[in-house]
Amino acid sequence: MRRHISVLIACVLMLSAGAASARDIAPDVAFARQIGFIRAHIATGEDLVRQRDWALAYRHFMFPVEEVYGAIRLDLRTYKTPPFDAALKTLARTVRARQAKHYAVALEKVQGPLAAADAGLKARQADWPSFVLRVATAMLAAVPDEYEDAVTDGRVVRPISYQVARSYVFEAQRMIDGVGDALRAKNAEAFVDLRDNLARLKGAFAPLTPPKDAPEALGAIAERVAQIEAAATKL
Repeated sequence: MRRHISVLIACVLMLSAGAASARDIAPDVAFARQIGFIRAHIATGEDLVRQRDWALAYRHFMFPVEEVYGAIRLDLRTYKTPPFDAALKTLARTVRARQAKHYAVALEKVQGPLAAADAGLKARQADWPSFVLRVATAMLAAVPDEYEDAVTDGRVVRPISYQVARSYVFEAQRMIDGVGDALRAKNAEAFVDLRDNLARLKGAFAPLTPPKDAPEALGAIAERVAQIEAAATKL
């Protein structure tokens, strides 16, 4: 009983902390997080294209168009990033039309501006590894909300929300792995703790196609994210 109560408290604290961080997040981190969200959806879309699930892939490619780009449009010049809304829409249309032979070209036209955004961000940071970690944990803070939307009464009722949460976890791991050596050098014990909890969180989202039964309770997901955030404060 006490275990259930502690998990519930962790969940509530995690969600309230996420709301606070959304208000207080630094502009560079906010912009980078949105770029991370775009990359996460594209990566999931790519996985689905490989499986020839064009319809579901299209939904993921539309997320950056409908939900993300508008939030960063006015900030692109600050980060020396060329406008790429047209490229995002072309990529989504290519996937919707199932034009496999044009897919790689359409994807490359989006990857270029994303790389420019990274370069623009990196030029502003004195400690790039720490910055990347802050962005990754900011992305992970969105996972419990997406997972809550996906699951009802222990069942995955909204597969798309499960895949959104999964995409954020996988992208956060990719980002952290990219600066892992530098983070480990700062505090090896904390880094191992962070990576272990991230691996367990990733394990809850192992299959791209979600299972019928929820792999974890919401409280367990939120608690795992909180443990990752706690380890990150030591790096």
